[in-house]
Amino acid sequence: MDKFTKLTGVAAPLPIVNIDTDMIIPKDYLKTIKRTGLSVGLFAEMRFNEDGSENPDFVLNKPAYRNAQILIAGDNFGCGSSREHAPWALLDFGIRCVISTSFADIFYNNCFKNGILPIKVTQEQLDALMDDASRGANATLTVDLEELEIHGPDGGVINFEIDEFRRHCLLNGLDDIGLTMEKAPSITSFEQKMAENRPWL
Repeated sequence: MDKFTKLTGVAAPLPIVNIDTDMIIPKDYLKTIKRTGLSVGLFAEMRFNEDGSENPDFVLNKPAYRNAQILIAGDNFGCGSSREHAPWALLDFGIRCVISTSFADIFYNNCFKNGILPIKVTQEQLDALMDDASRGANATLTVDLEELEIHGPDGGVINFEIDEFRRHCLLNGLDDIGLTMEKAPSITSFEQKMAENRPWL
């Protein structure tokens, strides 16, 4: 998992509440267990018309936001089913950070396990960030996980809070497997002692 320390990138505004995981990645794209190639399905029902052509009105199809790395979204982002394909699709598109006033619990936890930083802010802060994100190519934010700060294009700063354990994992690029591998010396030592003391095992 890639480390997340400081991210400077374009922020795309998505002022829709209750965006569920089926909106993020429709069920038609859940036939794979690979984490790559899912970006084509991200927000597919909003990004594409029925004939497969792009919907020019959808924010991520607009030239200024095609390479957005930050998403400013409405309340209760990631609700619905628990599909892990949702953060996979966001990550495959290039989204490393989602900012909202609230997230569904399972989606929120899945983000951390996949290298995406979900940030909870107040409604007033979200309104300010949504305004920043509406500036198109100039909608550049810096998210500093080490300092727990969001820096806006005009120099404004918003502080946020993250559980310290989750912060440690993102800063060091540790998913569940990575956390286990940190204990590799202790695991090896335990296995050696078990082999010596209980050779019949």
